[in-house]
Amino acid sequence: MNDLAVTNIGHLTTNDGDPIREAVIIIRDGVIEYVGRRSDAPMFGNLEVLDCESRSVIPAFVDAHTHLLFAGDRSDELRRRMEGEDYTTIAAAGGGILSTVRATRAASKPDLFAEGMSRLVVMIENGTTALEIKSGYGLDLKTEQRILKVARLMKRETGIPIRITFLGAHAIPPEYANNRDGYVDLLLDIMLPAVADLADDCDVFIDRGAFTIDEGRAILTRAKELGMGLRVHAEQLSHTGAARLAAELGASSADHLDHATAEDAVALSEAGVAAVLTPGASFMMRQPQAPGPMFWEAGCVVAIATDCNPGTSFIDSMTFVISLAVIQMGLTFEQALWAATRGGALALGMEDRGILRSGAPGDFIVLNAVSPEHIVYRPATDLIWETFIQGEAP
Repeated sequence: MNDLAVTNIGHLTTNDGDPIREAVIIIRDGVIEYVGRRSDAPMFGNLEVLDCESRSVIPAFVDAHTHLLFAGDRSDELRRRMEGEDYTTIAAAGGGILSTVRATRAASKPDLFAEGMSRLVVMIENGTTALEIKSGYGLDLKTEQRILKVARLMKRETGIPIRITFLGAHAIPPEYANNRDGYVDLLLDIMLPAVADLADDCDVFIDRGAFTIDEGRAILTRAKELGMGLRVHAEQLSHTGAARLAAELGASSADHLDHATAEDAVALSEAGVAAVLTPGASFMMRQPQAPGPMFWEAGCVVAIATDCNPGTSFIDSMTFVISLAVIQMGLTFEQALWAATRGGALALGMEDRGILRSGAPGDFIVLNAVSPEHIVYRPATDLIWETFIQGEAP
């Protein structure tokens, strides 16, 4: 961990008050000691100095929803969707999630680790320094455990905060196609107890063609009994009542929410459930965006995430997601930047992330731009000049 003085910051976004001009950040042992105007900064002596040359600095991104660990390729599905097939039709024909399940079951632990790390390195280069990783491409105990163990290894090897989520309830596996009750029983009786020590949270995909409200309630209730946190894929392809279930059970987050209602937003807000929105998935599936401003107005913690996955959102850039959230979803720039940083951190229970203040880790991004609005102003330009994790460039 570096002792570092970050100087000559033209525009500093802290998520802890108004933006600061002509700012300085002082970091010791990887932790922020001072954030503020250069004129008020203490002497920083022999610290290593990073001259930002009037560039903008923002908190590092926190990606609150990813499916980073998988094998295989589903680029053909994009062509099929663009030609008019919908997701449920492709899935029913053996594509979709089950296509990735076949490839992932065949992948070794070293192969999954190598592929996952290559994606994570790119995400870090793109400014993400904390994230969530879900399983869900195994749908059998052996492969789900392998994915969760690889996620834990990635967390240990990189040293960055990673929240690990068990998503065994992602789809009904092919061997249980005619016995979905049997698969739900397997989740309840065998898989959840076996993975409770490997994962922080349990997620369920409740939607048309996936799991029902009653199935989701049973799985999430069992996970809660085992001490796991709860997350819900909710209201993505249709309105099912999954957001209300997330509120009822006190989940940490309800994710996607493309078809959520104003009543859902109020229920989530009152229950303290974060709304994690995935603009990239809606964009890639040619679906209307989730009503982001509605969740903000309802008082929800709003996060935006890449939903990085092989089928419907193979996106590793949070700056692109911010652009979509502003241009297509209707969030203001300030809301979208907050949702990509502080909102993601709060959705994952990482209280000290996504914010630049005294006592927080020195995780920040230097943008090659005079203001952070250039993220949306120039959406096709790589504006990440450098990412820092605890005061060090990785």
